[in-house]
Amino acid sequence: MELATTLKSQTVQNAVREVGINPNYWYPVGWASQLKPGDIMPVVIWQQAIAVYRDETGQIHALEDACPHKGIALHKGKVQGCHLTCAYHGWEFNGNGECVGIPYLPEGQKLPRAQARSYPVQEKYNLIWLFPGDPTLAASQELPHVPEFDHPDYLMIPLAAHMQSHFSICNENAMDVFHGFLHQNLQGWFNPVLKSLRETDASVCAEYDVSYKGRMAKFLGLSDKADQVTTRRISINYNYPHYATSLEGISSVYLMRLPIGLRESRSFAFFFLKVRLPKWLLKRLEPILQKVLRDFVFMKFLSQDIEMMESEQQTYLANPERRYVEINPAIIALERLIIRQYEQFMQKSSQLRNNQQSLVSGTLSSVNLPSPTESTPNNSLVG
Repeated sequence: MELATTLKSQTVQNAVREVGINPNYWYPVGWASQLKPGDIMPVVIWQQAIAVYRDETGQIHALEDACPHKGIALHKGKVQGCHLTCAYHGWEFNGNGECVGIPYLPEGQKLPRAQARSYPVQEKYNLIWLFPGDPTLAASQELPHVPEFDHPDYLMIPLAAHMQSHFSICNENAMDVFHGFLHQNLQGWFNPVLKSLRETDASVCAEYDVSYKGRMAKFLGLSDKADQVTTRRISINYNYPHYATSLEGISSVYLMRLPIGLRESRSFAFFFLKVRLPKWLLKRLEPILQKVLRDFVFMKFLSQDIEMMESEQQTYLANPERRYVEINPAIIALERLIIRQYEQFMQKSSQLRNNQQSLVSGTLSSVNLPSPTESTPNNSLVG
């Protein structure tokens, strides 16, 4: 659906700062290359603590980070072969969460039916992805498509961030091109104009015209000459729960969000740039360019953004009843989408619980129980 691009005053829905996630999507939790065989990584996806481990064969698994015996965090244990062993009593669990060994039980004795919840997990783009929702839906949900990954024409700069703020605040920052004012000292963009805005049930797409000028813009290929203004079209696509941004084939950004809790979020991003260098030279200089651009360009922009996002969160917490005014319709559309996705998930969960309760009630009512007036033999008496 096409939306108006007029900048006009609208009231922000404070409820968006309290909503949860729709867990029936894939969420990134860490860099795959940092998890070696035998390692365990504790992660949290929207208040769900999960232990991710790589077994000795290189296969990755994800279990609820709580031993079903005593509730000890499983990430405190160790990997033995293909299994995860609890640090407290040595109970051993396979990748499906089934208890497969207890060291102090006699050989051959039947094991208790203790099982930790397991989660669908996969690796792609050097990221570990978890599916925290209904596991039967995991196969039907696709990961974000990143065609530039490993493309020889692009320089990729991976970047991770940690923010003490609700994921809706972080998402609004990514959609809000009008905050280029914040990055003036970094030769950021200026004079943004919202050109188009589209919304679907699971996405918001905004297109802006933005202007660049300066040595940094010229080095990044955003401006033709350092002393002249260049205006370009940037497209920002929020496909719940992640972002993809494109700037006229010159650069692109993929921003994957990890909501941790009501006041905490993480993100994993890929910045792709077309650097005007021969491919052989680009390949040789790639590690140096990645570090320089990450530490001296992108982290500086990101640090300024994080300061603003955390300030916004703290002000909200000090007074949740405070009213805010927004004039960017893309932000209002984004808030609607975040609330809508959460409400749809809650409605489906409620319907599922009601169906399960009806099934149980129907099963019980079909069982023929003896009437209180019927006589039943007393097997403990001898006639």
